[in-house]
Amino acid sequence: MYMSTDEIRTAFLKFFESKGHQIVPSSSLVPANDPTLLFTNAGMNQFKDTFLGIEKRDYSRATSAQRCVRAGGKHNDLENVGFTARHHTFFEMLGNFSFGDYFKQDAIQYAWEFLTKTIGLPTEKLLVTVYKTDDEAFDIWHNTIGVPADRIVRIGDKEGGKPYESDNFWQMGDTGPCGPCSEIFYDHGDHIWGGPPGSPEEDGDRFIEIWNIVFMQFNRQADGTMENLPKPSVDTGMGIERIAAIKQNVHSNYEIDVFQQLIKQVADNIGVDDLGNQSLRVVADHIRSCAYLIVDGVMPSNEGRGYVLRRIIRRAVRHGNKLGAKGAFFYKLVGPLAAIMGTAGEALRDQQTMVEKVLKIEEENFGRTLERGMVMLEEALDKVQGDVLDGETVFKLYDTYGFPADLTNDVARERGYRIDEDGFEAAMEAQRQRAREAGQFGTDYNQAIKVEHGSDFCGYTGTEGEGSITEIFVDGAPVETLASGDHAVVILDHTPFYAEAGGQCGDAGVLITEQGRFAVTDTQKVGQAIAHYGSLVEGQLLVGSTAKAQVDAARRQAIALNHSATHLLHAALRQVLGEHVAQKGSLVRPDGLRFDFSHLEAVSHDELKAVERIVNEQIRANHSVQTDVMDIDAAKQKGAMALFGEKYDDKVRVLTMGDFSIELCGGTHANRTGDIGLFKITSEGGIAAGIRRIEAITGQDAIERVYQQQADYKAKLDDAHGKAKALEKQIQQLKQKLAAQESAGLINQVRELNGVKVLVSQLDGADNKALRSMVDDLKNQMGSGIVLLGNVADGKVGLIAGVTKDLTGKVKAGELVNLVAQQVGGKGGGRPDMAQAGGSDVAALPQAIQSVDAWLAERL
Repeated sequence: MYMSTDEIRTAFLKFFESKGHQIVPSSSLVPANDPTLLFTNAGMNQFKDTFLGIEKRDYSRATSAQRCVRAGGKHNDLENVGFTARHHTFFEMLGNFSFGDYFKQDAIQYAWEFLTKTIGLPTEKLLVTVYKTDDEAFDIWHNTIGVPADRIVRIGDKEGGKPYESDNFWQMGDTGPCGPCSEIFYDHGDHIWGGPPGSPEEDGDRFIEIWNIVFMQFNRQADGTMENLPKPSVDTGMGIERIAAIKQNVHSNYEIDVFQQLIKQVADNIGVDDLGNQSLRVVADHIRSCAYLIVDGVMPSNEGRGYVLRRIIRRAVRHGNKLGAKGAFFYKLVGPLAAIMGTAGEALRDQQTMVEKVLKIEEENFGRTLERGMVMLEEALDKVQGDVLDGETVFKLYDTYGFPADLTNDVARERGYRIDEDGFEAAMEAQRQRAREAGQFGTDYNQAIKVEHGSDFCGYTGTEGEGSITEIFVDGAPVETLASGDHAVVILDHTPFYAEAGGQCGDAGVLITEQGRFAVTDTQKVGQAIAHYGSLVEGQLLVGSTAKAQVDAARRQAIALNHSATHLLHAALRQVLGEHVAQKGSLVRPDGLRFDFSHLEAVSHDELKAVERIVNEQIRANHSVQTDVMDIDAAKQKGAMALFGEKYDDKVRVLTMGDFSIELCGGTHANRTGDIGLFKITSEGGIAAGIRRIEAITGQDAIERVYQQQADYKAKLDDAHGKAKALEKQIQQLKQKLAAQESAGLINQVRELNGVKVLVSQLDGADNKALRSMVDDLKNQMGSGIVLLGNVADGKVGLIAGVTKDLTGKVKAGELVNLVAQQVGGKGGGRPDMAQAGGSDVAALPQAIQSVDAWLAERL
C-alpha cells in the first residue's frame, strides 16, 4: 500500500508514542555544546549526554524525526549527491531510543512490528544482520521473531582491522559507550544487481539497509577492556527517504514523492523538460539542506558551517546554470519546499521570508562571479597536460572567484579530469600562514604573567571596595615591593574593578594604600585573577597590604550606559531586520559602542532610523534593568539569549529590560533604561561576509553629537544661503547685460510718428526685472522718444513704457501703459516718464500693441 513520506513520518512517531515513547522534536542542525560535530548527523546527537549519564530527562523512552546534514567533516556525502540513488546532504532519521529502559528484546520486536504490521512490508523481503558474537540478538531474531537462520547474517570485524572494528559494532569514540548493531535490509529484487551484506556483491543496490538498531551495552576503557554498562540502552535509526522508496514502489530515493515534487518544481522554474537530468536532483537535494541550515541559524560565510552552506548553495546555483537558469532561481524553491515537507515544514514556513532573502542575496552575489570563473576554469582545463588540474589553479579559483574546491572538482570530473587536492591544500595553508603573520599584533597580557591567586569581583553594586594585594608583577616577574614610577600589574583578592570581558572594556581608577597610590589604566582577566594594569604615582606598594580600590565612577557609568544600549540595539535589530540577526562581537567603551551582527546586506537608511527610534522608545519607557542569577537551564526557559563568544558557568546572570530584552550577561549596566538618555547611530558598514557593524553613542555624547550636527547644518545652510544670494546677484547682472544687448538690437526698430521717435515692440521670454534697464538704455540711445515694450514670460504679460522728459507734457507713460494693460486683462500705472503693468491675456497682446500708434498719433 502506497504511503507518502509525511504519512510514514506520522505513523512512525504515533507507533512509538503508543509504546510509551515521548515524541521529541527534531533538534537544530547545529549541535548544541558539541564541538566534535559540524552538523547534526544522526538522531542520537541530541541525546548524547543522556546516553553518557551527564543529562537526566523526564522520560526513559523517546522517539523523533531528526533533521540531519552530512556535507562536511567526517560525514561528507556532497560529491556523491545527485549521482547515486541514496546520497543526500539533507535527510530525515526516524529513531526510537531507550535510556536504560528496554533493551534487545523490545527493540527488535518494535522494529519488526512497525515494518511488517504498521506499514506492511512483506517478511520475505527482509533480512537482518547481527554482530558475529551477538548470540542474544541472533536468538531473538530467529526464535522469537521467527526470521529463518539463512536470512540472519553474522558480520565480523573488518579484515586486518582492530577488534570490534565492524559495520555491526557501534562506538561513540575510542573510549566510552559502545555495542553491537543489528541491521534490517530490504530486498529490492533479483532484477537489481547486488548481494546480501557480507557477500562480495554487498555494494550493489539490491539489498538496502533501512533500519539500524544499536545496543549500547559496554563501556570501552582506554586499554580496550569492555565493561558492562549498568543501564544498557538502545539507539535506532531509519532513513525516511529509504523507507518511502519502498512504500512508493520505487528504487531510487529521488523517485519518492518529496523529490519528484521538488524536481518538477525546479524544472518548471528553470524551464527544463528532461526530469531525469542529474542536475535537477542536485538542486532538489541542496535546497533542503540550505533552507533548513538557515532556519537553524547558519549564515553563508567563508569559514566553518557558513562555508559549508556557501559551498552547497554555489553547487546548486552552478547546476542550475548548467540547466539554463536565467537569473536567480534557487530561492524561489523555499515556499514549495515548505509545503512539500508537510509536518516537517513548520519551522521553514515560519521563517520562509528570511530564508528566501538570505538565499537570494547569496545566489545573486555568486551569479555575478560564476560566469567569469567558469571562463577561467574552462581555459585552465583546455591547457591541462594529462588528467590533473593543478592545485594553484584550483586555489586561484577559490581565492579570486569564490569557487570551493569541490565545485571545481565537479566541473573537472564532468570533463574527465581530477584536481590536485594536495597542491590546493598547500596553497591554502600558505594563505593561512600569511593571515597568521598579518594578524600578529597587540599585547597578550596573559602570556607574561603566571598568577597563583584568584580574585573576587565585588563591583556590581558600587565602584569602591577594599582588598588585599596578593601579587605584584613588573615586566612579567613577581615582586614583593613596587617602587615609585614603575609600570606594573597588581592583583587583589577582592576588587570592584571590572576586567575586560564580553566586549566591555576594563575599568580604570586608582588603588590607595597607606604607603602609596597606584593609577589603574586597564583591568584584565588572567586566569581566575583580576589584573590591574597601571603605574605607581606616589610612594610604594607592598604585597600583603590592604588597598582601597576606587573605580573611575564617571567612566564606569558611561561604559554601563553604552553596554545597556547594546542589548537594546540587539533586540531592535532583530525586530526590524529579522530573527536571523545574532550578535557576532561587540566593544563597549566610555566614548561609544560597537556592535557586530549577522546580516547579509547593508542596513538601509530607513531601517537604521527604525532601529534608532525603537531603542530610544525603550529608553524613554525607563524600564528597570533587572539582574537575576539562575542556572543555565532556567535562563534558557526564560528566553535569555547567550552572547557571542561568552562562556557561561552553571549559574548565570540574566539581564532583563522590561519585556523587550532578555540576555545572559556578566557586565555592568545602567539601573534603568532612561539613564541612557539618548541613543544615536554614527555609522553602519560591512566587516566580513554576512557580518555588519554598527557604531553608536549614548548619553551626553549623543546630545553633543546632535548639537554638533545642528551647528554643522546651520553652517551649511548659511553657506548655501550666501552662495545663493551671490548667484542671484550674478544672475541679475547677467540679465542686465543681456537686456543691454537686446536693447542694442531693438534700437533698429525705432521709427518716427509725427516727427517723434517711437519704439513699440513685443518680446518673448525676457526677464521682466531687466525691462526697466532695457527701457532706460533705449531712451538714452534715442535722446528723445517714446518706448513701449510688451513681454510674455511664464504665461503672463509684462508691460513697460518710457517717455523722455521733453515729451511727458504730451504723453504720460502711465496712461500709455494703462491703455495696453486694460486690453490684456490687467492695469497699471506709474510716473510720467516710466510706468509698468501686467496682464493675463497673452493672446490679446499683439492686437493691444497695434492700438498704440493710433493713440499716440492723437497726442503728438
